Amino acid sequence: MSGSDTAPFLSQADDTDDGPAPGTPGLPGSMGNPKSGDPEVPDQEGLQRITGLSSGRSALIVAVLCYINLLNYMDRFTVAGVLPDIEQFFDIGDGSSGLIQTVFISSYMVLAPVFGYLGDRYNRKYLMCGGIAFWSLVTLGSSFIPREQFWLLLLTRGLVGVGEASYSTIAPTLIADLFVADQRSRMLSVFYFAIPVGSGLGYIAGSKVKDVAGDWHWALRVTPGLGVLAVVLLFLVVREPPRGAVERHSDSPPLNPTSWWADLRALARNPSFILSSLGFTAVAFVTGSLALWAPAFLLRSRVVLGETPPCLPGDSCSSSDSLIFGLITCLTGVLGVGLGVEISRRLRRSNPRADPLVCAAGLLGSAPFLFLSLACARGSIVATYIFIFIGETLLSMNWAIVADILLYVVIPTRRSTAEAFQIVLSHLLGDAGSPYLIGSISDRLRRDWPPSFLSEFRALQFSLMLCAFVGALGGAAFLGTAIFIESDRRQAQLHVQGLLPEAESTDDRIVVPQRGRSTRVPVSSVLI
Repeated sequence: MSGSDTAPFLSQADDTDDGPAPGTPGLPGSMGNPKSGDPEVPDQEGLQRITGLSSGRSALIVAVLCYINLLNYMDRFTVAGVLPDIEQFFDIGDGSSGLIQTVFISSYMVLAPVFGYLGDRYNRKYLMCGGIAFWSLVTLGSSFIPREQFWLLLLTRGLVGVGEASYSTIAPTLIADLFVADQRSRMLSVFYFAIPVGSGLGYIAGSKVKDVAGDWHWALRVTPGLGVLAVVLLFLVVREPPRGAVERHSDSPPLNPTSWWADLRALARNPSFILSSLGFTAVAFVTGSLALWAPAFLLRSRVVLGETPPCLPGDSCSSSDSLIFGLITCLTGVLGVGLGVEISRRLRRSNPRADPLVCAAGLLGSAPFLFLSLACARGSIVATYIFIFIGETLLSMNWAIVADILLYVVIPTRRSTAEAFQIVLSHLLGDAGSPYLIGSISDRLRRDWPPSFLSEFRALQFSLMLCAFVGALGGAAFLGTAIFIESDRRQAQLHVQGLLPEAESTDDRIVVPQRGRSTRVPVSSVLI
């Protein structure tokens, strides 16, 4: 079948020009008027005929993608779980510590458009295999860096962005080509469970492996071995479905990729995509800041409260906060993602704008609780954990819904590019700079105060309060998304069904004389 993995490496294996005939049972457009309003949802048999994959195989593919997504975030936050030890080992301050995450996110952000372009045009499985294999090797190498070479740690963390970029821009589009409607929402929620769970496991693995081995370097050697297993599973299990076939009518022509510039112009004119990406940028800013700095902040809070001794130069930093925060991140992630998807699914029956409204409620609701968690830290560590739990649960409601919004307001042939653009925007203005910004503000405040453990705590406390303000701005962006979501979704549906011509396609054509009159033809046909 077209789209199988027998296609050459990096070839586009999923053009399906010879699809089944109209009227095939279970396929879109098989009953009634194929040009009617909303697209019909194919049943299980129809999905199997379209994709060439059984429901069990499709679920297994999603399971493999979830495992790799969990592994990516586990590796990303293992560093945060041993951050105090890294600061002691390399003798660096808060600003340099924040730079570790900033360098990684910046690399990830720069490479995302490259893999987004490739993911819309070439074999997605092989792109992911190559990226994850490279990421595993670089991560393993970063665990052998001597204390005098902090710049080399920054370099290797930057190269880790290759694997993240190759996967994050592509994997959701595979799920979109395997499932539709509520099935897709459920599978995306399972896929995005891996983000908070993987993040939490990163903290747990980092702190516990360090404790068992007596050396923080071993914390960075766990995920590379699991990465090798991920590459093997990708190669053996994943098959590539045809792009967009589950969403179009059987008698409508297959969608062909447009130029990259045409894709960007179309995305820039999609207000739902732009505003939801800005809202997700606020989520990335807050989660990126908390991910790196929350364990260190909680440790400083315990020191000020007299519950734990300070972390002195030359000593291993002993604290349970990375483990506790990791468990909270896992639990709130599962609870928040599931809660967000279920609330949105129920509200969609009566309100087509439910998705962005639930996202807005999550961000606006999390802001005051995150602020209270910081304000209470000097008085009660228990109250701090309670408010963090509530705030992170509300914040996690966005993950799967934002991905679903992107997939139904953007046509299939530019979804990887849209994922890449969203990654660039959310990281450029979000978590690429937020850890470094928080650390720099903390360092600047400490310079104005007498050196003490209390001043270290207060400086980080005040700098982290910026997260609550940014979260409120993100909520406003999702409220704006709710204004445009219906029209943009409808436009994407009509385009996939072949009922709406591609406005940007004329940009790739020129007027030439042909048989005595002017005719618009593709540029490529003239250049051949």
